[in-house]
Amino acid sequence: MHSPPADSPSPAPGPRTPSPRTPSPRTAALTAAALAVPSVVLLLLVAFSWHPLLALDGDIARTTHTWAVDNPGATHVFRILTDWVWDPWTLRAVCAAAVIWLLWIHSTRWLALWVVATCVLGTLVQQGLKSAVGRERPVWPDPVDSAHYAAFPSGHALTATVVCGLLLWLLRLHGAGHALWRTASALAVVSVVGVGLTRVWLGVHWPSDVLGGWLIGALIVALAVASYERWPGARHP
Repeated sequence: MHSPPADSPSPAPGPRTPSPRTPSPRTAALTAAALAVPSVVLLLLVAFSWHPLLALDGDIARTTHTWAVDNPGATHVFRILTDWVWDPWTLRAVCAAAVIWLLWIHSTRWLALWVVATCVLGTLVQQGLKSAVGRERPVWPDPVDSAHYAAFPSGHALTATVVCGLLLWLLRLHGAGHALWRTASALAVVSVVGVGLTRVWLGVHWPSDVLGGWLIGALIVALAVASYERWPGARHP
C-alpha cells in the first residue's frame, strides 16, 4: 500500500460563512444624508398641516380604528405588545443591558458611552420635536387605548428604531456570525415595524407620526455610526 507523497496538497477547506461587514463611516454618512431629506420634508409637511397628508392620515386612521373596534382579541394582543414588549422603557432596558455587556465583558467604555449618548439624544430629539410641532393625537368616540402628550413623532417607533439599530451595529462591530446576524435582523425588523403598526391600530398615532419616528430614529443611528470612527478616542472593540 503506497503512502501519499509528502508534497501532496491537503484537502481544500470548506467554504466559510462570512460575518456581516461593519459599515464604513462614509457609507453611514451617505445613509444619514439620504435619510435627512425625507425626515425634514415630512416634518415640514406635518408642521404646516399639508392637507393631502392630513387627509391620507385620517383615511388610514379611521380604517384601522374600525378594525380595532371590530377585533377586540387582536387589539388586546397589540396593547400587550405595545405596552410591555415594545414599550420604550423595555427597549431602553435592553439597550442598558447591552451597555453593561460592553463594560463588563469587552471593557469598551468609549463605545458604551457612545451608545448611551445616542439613546439620550434620541429621547431629547423626540421630546423636542413633540413640543415644537405640537400635533394633536387622534380622538375617537370609542377609543381602544389612550396616550398622552403630542403625537409627532411617535416615541415608540423612534425608540424602537434607535435601540434596534444600535444593537445591530454592535453585533457587526463584534463580528457576529451569519446565523446570529440573520436572527437579530429579523427580530429588529419585526419589532420596529410591529410597534409602528400597533400604534396606528390602537388609534393613538397618525400614520405619518410613525413614519416620522422611523425616519428620524434611523437618521440618529446613521449619524451615530458615521461620527463614531471620526470622533477622537473612538476605537473598535
